[in-house]
Amino acid sequence: MIVLLGAVLAVVLLVVVLWMLLTRRLREKYAFLYLVLGLILLVLGLFPAVLDRATALLGVQLPVNLLFAAAIIVLLGIALHQSWELSLSEDEARRLAEEVAILGARLDAVEGHLTSQPSADDGQARSNGAGEASSQSG
Repeated sequence: MIVLLGAVLAVVLLVVVLWMLLTRRLREKYAFLYLVLGLILLVLGLFPAVLDRATALLGVQLPVNLLFAAAIIVLLGIALHQSWELSLSEDEARRLAEEVAILGARLDAVEGHLTSQPSADDGQARSNGAGEASSQSG
């Protein structure tokens, strides 16, 4: 019964990961890891003797100890990978914020330059406005 439950849970994991991959809720580089884990769990669920043989080969006393040790190693690897990805994202966000600040400063300088120099159209509008005002008052 427990073998069947393990196999069913592994199949559910595989289906969920594939669904998330197809609906673009999970990126391919993350999906690969979870698909490999799902396949390993499926093999261990269908053939529990594989875990017994690996336990004997590695000199571990109980199969559950090997399973927990492997799970801890996998989880530490995932946490390390996620930390690395987060560091890359933070660096990219900081770089983009600096770039936006530089572009904002350039835009302010250009706008300041444009407002400090009256254009030829502005000079004509001022002279036409002044002429109209003097002709209307007279």
